[in-house]
Amino acid sequence: MSDNYLPPEISNELGRIGPSAAADRNFYARGVTSKTLFGIDGIPVAELVEKFGSPLFVFSEHQIREKARHLREAFKSRYPNTSFAWSYKTNYLAAVCQVFHQEGWIAEVVSDFEYEKARKLGIAGKDIVFNGPYKPRAILEVAIRERALIQIDNWDELCLIEELVKDIPQPLNVGIRVWLDAGIRPIWSKFGFSLESGEAGRVAARIVANPKLQLHTLHTHIGTYILEPAAYGIAARKLVGLREQIRVEYQHLVPCLNLGGGFPSQSVLHGMVGSPELLIPAIERYADAVTAVLNELPHKLRPALRFETGRHLIDEAGYLLSSVVAVKGVRHPVVTGADWSLRDYKEQLILGDDAKASYLIDAGVTLLYTGAWYQINVYPAEARNAPLSPVRLYGPLCMAIDVVRYSVDLPPLNVGDVLTLHPVGAYNVTQSMQFITYRPAVIMINQQGVPELIRRREVLNDVDGPERLPAHLKT
Repeated sequence: MSDNYLPPEISNELGRIGPSAAADRNFYARGVTSKTLFGIDGIPVAELVEKFGSPLFVFSEHQIREKARHLREAFKSRYPNTSFAWSYKTNYLAAVCQVFHQEGWIAEVVSDFEYEKARKLGIAGKDIVFNGPYKPRAILEVAIRERALIQIDNWDELCLIEELVKDIPQPLNVGIRVWLDAGIRPIWSKFGFSLESGEAGRVAARIVANPKLQLHTLHTHIGTYILEPAAYGIAARKLVGLREQIRVEYQHLVPCLNLGGGFPSQSVLHGMVGSPELLIPAIERYADAVTAVLNELPHKLRPALRFETGRHLIDEAGYLLSSVVAVKGVRHPVVTGADWSLRDYKEQLILGDDAKASYLIDAGVTLLYTGAWYQINVYPAEARNAPLSPVRLYGPLCMAIDVVRYSVDLPPLNVGDVLTLHPVGAYNVTQSMQFITYRPAVIMINQQGVPELIRRREVLNDVDGPERLPAHLKT
């Protein structure tokens, strides 16, 4: 054999290896038309962009109320003594919060900012559940004075509350947050007191012994986007066990169990395969898991049940409209005439990343915090009778990590085309950042089908208004 022999190499002419290879070699593998979203609640998205600008957050009041009523029916039909608190951190826009308050939800807050927001909206202190690992002394003083339900997170917080309630005339209802193993990983041990180690029992004993405190609630929040309904049954059973221990040892029957939230929306995590309808359990399965445990108890021992659900209720009701502002990379020509044969198109398609188109849109990762975990769907506003191909969707920020979708199948697009990103109703508004550009306007389409501005687009003073320039720098 010659010393110059080189082994054969496999070129990339057959496309990528692995699961994507077959699709690369088939012109129509991704279909010839993409799913479109022409309108929201009957209003064309192009019309909304024309009137309110791009990018634009859109919420559907009808969808919010429908989801709230569905959740309420799922639990109250199985366990009538169930109540709900709206999770302000999920979306604290006043219009969104007020929809839930009108539907009977009280407020669940985790900071001084959110507490003050709820009070500004007219929610009485007694109708606020105050969670969170850090509650500054000043806001605790207000919450105690206004009789909010403070769910105690740690020993230091308990010590501070004990100091602040020494001189109050009537005992204050409080809750304790408990972390436990419900079979879900990771276990959220950052928050509250450990059940399995006996810590939660010890803090309960200390509260029961304090004449200025009344132990009202045992609370746990086992995680977020929980896909196993049975985990809630385990959590409920463990809280019931702790409640019974407190009843037997200290002759105190805790009135309320709070199972927090964590129910998933119809978003799909990166790496998951399949449609949300097949992957996400129905809310009725979660209701069955929890209420089956409580319904085993004698009637006189059944506690009030409470939830603080956020993502499940609001995510699908939120949309982000965005416009294509540039086309980058090599865009595949549409095969419409004699210039490109089907073989020409296929050969260009399988060349790899260099042949992919990229689209630059006017909404980036600063508005889409949840895009780091979830595959946000992308819908053109109009149908295109053209083959789909994998493209990359970039945001407008001057940073390489501003990628909305690393690969998504879309038809050929042009500058000015409108895309709808969905679902984006949970956390994206509250966690959006003022980086480089202004945050966009937010509208809500009311139940009469009329779009109303619920947060205007930011202007310069919204960003630099709190700044102060020292005198020696004003020249």
